Amino acid sequence: MGQVAATVESRGPRTYGNWRQPTSPGLMGLGSVGTSILLGGLLLVVFTLMIRGVLEAVVLAGILVVVLAALLIKDSHGRSALSRIGARLAWTSARSRGSHLYRSGPLGRALWGTYQLPGLAAPTRLSEHTDSYGRRFALLYTPATGSFSIVIGTEPDGAALVDQEQIDVWVADWGHWLSNLGDEPGIEAASVTIETAPDSGTRLRREVAMNIDENAPEFAKAMLAEAVHRYPSGSSTVKAYVAITFSAAPRAGGKKRTAEEMGRELGARLPGLTGSLQATGAGSAHPLDGQELCETIRVAYDPAAAVLIDEAHANGEVPELSWPDVGPSAAQASWDGYRHDSAYSMTWSMTSAPRGSVQSGVLARLLAPHRDIARKRVTLLYRPIDAARAAAMVEADLRAAEFRATSTSKPAARDSLAVRSAQATASEEASGAGLVNFGILVTATVFDYEKHADARAAVDNLSATARLRLRPVYGSQDSAFAAALPLGLVLTKHVKIPSELRSKL
Repeated sequence: MGQVAATVESRGPRTYGNWRQPTSPGLMGLGSVGTSILLGGLLLVVFTLMIRGVLEAVVLAGILVVVLAALLIKDSHGRSALSRIGARLAWTSARSRGSHLYRSGPLGRALWGTYQLPGLAAPTRLSEHTDSYGRRFALLYTPATGSFSIVIGTEPDGAALVDQEQIDVWVADWGHWLSNLGDEPGIEAASVTIETAPDSGTRLRREVAMNIDENAPEFAKAMLAEAVHRYPSGSSTVKAYVAITFSAAPRAGGKKRTAEEMGRELGARLPGLTGSLQATGAGSAHPLDGQELCETIRVAYDPAAAVLIDEAHANGEVPELSWPDVGPSAAQASWDGYRHDSAYSMTWSMTSAPRGSVQSGVLARLLAPHRDIARKRVTLLYRPIDAARAAAMVEADLRAAEFRATSTSKPAARDSLAVRSAQATASEEASGAGLVNFGILVTATVFDYEKHADARAAVDNLSATARLRLRPVYGSQDSAFAAALPLGLVLTKHVKIPSELRSKL
C-alpha cells in the first residue's frame, strides 16, 4: 500500500498595477503641440529678426519664453501654470456673470417655476421604459451631448468573511465586464458610484414594530426599544450605482435615435448587462425606475429630505417626485466648495493613479463610512476604448515613451520604466486585453459648514491610504458634484478644449 504526499503551493497575494497615462512625444517635456509651438515660435523669431529688426525679435522671443514657461512649469498634480491661469480666469468670468448662484422654485430664476437640476444636468430629460424582464427603468437623455444613460442599482456583497480566491475571481470578472464594454455597440462611458450616508433608523423601527410580540417579556421589549433608539446613531448605509451612457447615434454620422427607440433597444440589452454584473460581486442588480432615480438625486442635493423619504416609505407611502422637481431650491458654488440646500460639499478628482502594484482592497478605507464625513460619494469614471483605437493608442504611447528615453544620452530612471510599462501595455492589448480610460471623483458632504475642515483632512488621509493623488476641483465644484452623481454625464464632452489636445500641450 503506497502513500501519496499532497503539497499545496503557496503564493503571495495577487497585485494589480501598470496604469498608464498616455503621453505625447515632444522636446523638453513638451507634448507634440507644445513642441510645434516651440519650433514655430523659433522660426517666427528668425523671420522677424531678418525682416523687422532686433528689437521686435527680442520682444517676440520674450513672449515665446513666457508661453513655454507657462506650459513647462507644473505643480505636483501635473497641471501647468497655463492651465491654472485658465481655470482662475474662467472662474472669475463665471462669478462676474453670476453663474455660480442658483435659485429655483416659484420665486427663483429657473424656468417654469420648478426645482430643476442646475448646471450640466439642467437640460437632462427623464423617461420610463420596460425591459424584457418586465422591469421599469429610467432613461436619461442629455441633449448637449446627444447621449442616453441608464442607472443600475446594486447591492455589493462586500469582502468581509470572503476567501481571497473568491475576491480574485470577482476582480477578474469585473475586469472582463469593463473590457466587454468596448465591444458593446454605442457605449460611450460608464460610472460606478459608492455612496455612504447615515442611517435614519426608520426601517429598523418599522421592522421591530411589525415583528414584536405583545406577550414578550418586558425585559426583551426594553432591550429592543433601546436597540432601536441607539443603533441608528452610529450606523451607515452603503449604496452602489452603475450608470452606463450610450450614444444616441448608432454610428458616427448616423441619425440620432429617439427616447422610444433607445428604450426598446436597451430594454432588450438590460438583462444581459445586469446579469453579467452579478458575477463581479455586485450582488443583486436591477435597473432604477424613475421614482428611485428621482429620490436618489433629490437626497443628494438636499440630504435633509432623506429622513422624510424614509418615513414615507416606512408608512407605505410613495413620495411623488418628478424630474423637474429634484434639484435644489438654492445653490452657490465657491472656488473650493459647493453649498446646496441643507448641506455643503467638496469634490476632489484623481490626478494620479497609484504607482507600483496594489492589492484588491486598496480602496476599502476610501469607500468605507467615515465619522467626520456625513455623506461620502466615490465615483469611478470609465470610458471604454474600442479595439481599433486601442491598438493605435498603445502603439503611439510606446513610441512616445521610447522617444523620451532616447532623446537624451542619459535617460532618467522614470523614462526607462515608462518604456517597460508601455511595452507591457502593448503586449497585453495585442493578446486581447481591453483598454479603458478611468478617473475618480470623491465628494464629501457635511451638514454644518464649520466641519468642512475636518472633512477635507479626512479625505486627504483616506487618499493616502488608497495611494491616490487627489486634487480639489477648483472653480468647477458644481459641475464636479453633478458628475459624481449617477447621471451618466461625460465631462470630456462638455469642455471647450478637448482632452486629447490638452494632453499634447
